[in-house]
Amino acid sequence: MFLCDTVIIGTQKFAQFFRTGLCQQVHGVQKSGHKSKLHQESERARPSERLRQEGKKRSVQGQTRAEQSAVKAEKAKLRMDKAQEKLAAQAPAKPPGPVKRGAGALGWSVHGFIHGKIYEVEHENVGTEGAHHAELVGETAGRKAARTARQAIRDRPARAAARAESRYVKATAEHRFQVELEKHPDLGKNALARFAQKQRQKRQYAKQAQEAAKQGAKAAGKAASSTEKLAEKVASFVKRHPGGVVIALACVLLLFTVQSCASSLVAIGNGIMGGMGASTYPAQDEDMLGAEADYCALEAELQQYLDTYTSTHSYDEYHFDLDDIEHDPYVLISMLSAFHEGEWTLEEVQGTLQAIFDRQYTLTENVVREVRYRTETRRGPNGSYTVQVPYNYYICTVTLKNEDMSHLPVYMMGQEQLSRYSVYMGTLGNRPDLFPNSGYVDKYITDPPQPYDVPEEYLSDERFAAMLNEAEKYLGYPYVWGGSSPATSFDCSGYLSYVLNQCGWNVGRLGAQGLYNYCTPVRSPRPGDLVFFRYTYNAPNPDGVTHCGIYVGDGMMLHCGDPVQFTSLNTSYWQSHFYAWGRLP
Repeated sequence: MFLCDTVIIGTQKFAQFFRTGLCQQVHGVQKSGHKSKLHQESERARPSERLRQEGKKRSVQGQTRAEQSAVKAEKAKLRMDKAQEKLAAQAPAKPPGPVKRGAGALGWSVHGFIHGKIYEVEHENVGTEGAHHAELVGETAGRKAARTARQAIRDRPARAAARAESRYVKATAEHRFQVELEKHPDLGKNALARFAQKQRQKRQYAKQAQEAAKQGAKAAGKAASSTEKLAEKVASFVKRHPGGVVIALACVLLLFTVQSCASSLVAIGNGIMGGMGASTYPAQDEDMLGAEADYCALEAELQQYLDTYTSTHSYDEYHFDLDDIEHDPYVLISMLSAFHEGEWTLEEVQGTLQAIFDRQYTLTENVVREVRYRTETRRGPNGSYTVQVPYNYYICTVTLKNEDMSHLPVYMMGQEQLSRYSVYMGTLGNRPDLFPNSGYVDKYITDPPQPYDVPEEYLSDERFAAMLNEAEKYLGYPYVWGGSSPATSFDCSGYLSYVLNQCGWNVGRLGAQGLYNYCTPVRSPRPGDLVFFRYTYNAPNPDGVTHCGIYVGDGMMLHCGDPVQFTSLNTSYWQSHFYAWGRLP
């Protein structure tokens, strides 16, 4: 006999809740607040009616708006300098000393002993079990609140410095606007006033044109004779100096060409700067590094719980099936930047950090209670005898599932957010210096994929040439789990599905196994066939196809690795995972 109780603790899985509730709450409120802020700033920046009418009219104190704004900017500068000095004087966080570490270890030992004793008896009383689980939840919430409070106190000077700097930037911008307004009063007019002024100018121009028409008839005769005399002089000059005229015309043409090129370069430069801005992390360094540190703290707390599990529980037997606790910081910061459109702060993303953590890690305890029997010898009136005595035997299996963080965006984001995430991952937010030890820095920056030219003789196959031409458009796109279009980038099967759909096939959105089923297996591949692999990651179906690519000949394939690239099949990794070739219908 045995009784099996399964309990989900620690980091519960809130995928459905997050998709339907938290995601809307975090991002819906964020967006509405962002619009309101922009609206308020636009109201503050709009010049008043008195300013539009009176221009440089002085205030009650005898100062112009420009002078007042200069005073405000100077005060903001002093406050910013003071806040930055306070931040610079902040002492770095000290690691816990031996006394604190010893006290912590003792506390955990006491904590484990008490809870272990409760575990021994809670299965016999439903009320005790419920109260115990409520207490565990309360302790977890208390530790989280204490950690958040300590972090908030620690980060207060940094937040104050950031606010002071933001106010200084706004005050400086306001001062510059007021100075320009004094130089050019027309800047203060609204669209309706500018339209009325243009109408008045048009009426004045029309009146002047009528007067000019009357005078034009009288001057026509004089102009004709003057024009004839001027033309004769020009012709005479050209005859005397033909070379100089050619050089002058060439200089004029060169001048126009340079001006045209300069205008084009300005437009190109603006486009490049706009693209860099859209692909650059919007948050400040201290906020991004703080978010990474907070997430690592959550992982460290989970690791600590697992490391002390046997000492804090009192089961008879333990089995552990634990995934590694790890993540890549660029994936985390790209997700936060995609969720929180525009600049975000560490305080604003605390809820999102916890939601990502709960979605990535699932900790499960499976406690099996077995009724076992032991033989005991007892003594009676007729001598000794043995009996079978029942007792409870508890077996605990602890499972930790790590859902790769890079697999989460497709489940937690909408299309627009997923598109922003892919852009940030493709450029690493234009900040490869932020986390130099990340593997993405080598793959995308330090050692990017090498170009490859498919031999010309293979391109005589028009179908393969068209497929290759379409597939090469997306070289360098980042790998995004579940992605299936250029807007969201791709995973391996999403990449092939999209290319095939653009080249005449109609496969929809198939996974790697679905693409294999769509093809006909062949033994001898040719360019344009698909190549399939198994066991490239821990898939739900361990024996199914897990990766695929386009064979381009000479032992090379084009696939969505990380990023989209040409790759040689003649490596130990791909040889060990190779499954089959497939020919498209």
